[in-house]
Amino acid sequence: MDPTAFFTARRPRLTRIAYRMLGSVAEAEDVVQDAWLRWHGAERADIIEPEAWLVRTVTRLCLDVLKSSRIKREQYIGPWLPEPFITPDDEADDITLPLMFAMERLSPLERAAFLLHDVFDLDFKEVGQAIGRESAAARQLASRARTRVQDARPRFPVSREEQDRIAGAFFAATRGGDLAQLKQLLADKVVFYGDGGGKRNSAINPIVGLDKVVRLLGALVEKAGWDRAEVLREARIDGLPGQLSRESDAMLQTMAVEIDGGRITAIYVTRNPDKLGHLDRNRLPSGA
Repeated sequence: MDPTAFFTARRPRLTRIAYRMLGSVAEAEDVVQDAWLRWHGAERADIIEPEAWLVRTVTRLCLDVLKSSRIKREQYIGPWLPEPFITPDDEADDITLPLMFAMERLSPLERAAFLLHDVFDLDFKEVGQAIGRESAAARQLASRARTRVQDARPRFPVSREEQDRIAGAFFAATRGGDLAQLKQLLADKVVFYGDGGGKRNSAINPIVGLDKVVRLLGALVEKAGWDRAEVLREARIDGLPGQLSRESDAMLQTMAVEIDGGRITAIYVTRNPDKLGHLDRNRLPSGA
């Protein structure tokens, strides 16, 4: 077995695991690189199941990062959103931005057990080995996590084509300041989340309710120049229809919308430049 080729072939999956665990592209890449160094230096003759070894190593590195990240996120200014990731079609899974956002409520072990079993299809024996727990404990952690995040899944999902149609109408209405059209597209209890991280202007708290969100969007066009933003691409952002744009101040911004029952129930806007650097380095995945 060529160890470099073996690791390279599995790097995309390992990166997906790390990103889903951490919600940060940069941290995920650092974890996978650390795993590569450990793999490179390991006595591979002693490794009975190489792929499981890699998953276990990445998972445990992620758990270490999550322990240190929790304090930072508790001190974060405004809503903390996962770094936006342009999702290629061949890497799509059931984990969307709302679910990743909801997973912030989980403990690191709950998050790992849920992702490894429900998303990456590991059995509970493998999950337990990865997180250092017995199989029964891993099962219980995943079950508890599943219960805690179930509200993050749409109750009345619509097709991808319908999602794209609604999102396209929303983006056009937002840029054009068409408040009447926005009221037709948004749910009564729509929520606007803006992540500026204290580095760019954004709402410190989520804005809840149709009238408040419509007024905010109207003000952003009138006062913040959202109608003059350059749309760089339309894409799936963590599984949701979204846009990447360059604002009038030359800074990047992403906007993604969550749709349930034919109405937009949440709007996620990321403006923190620390979370957008990977998109500004021309590293957008092809085929997204």
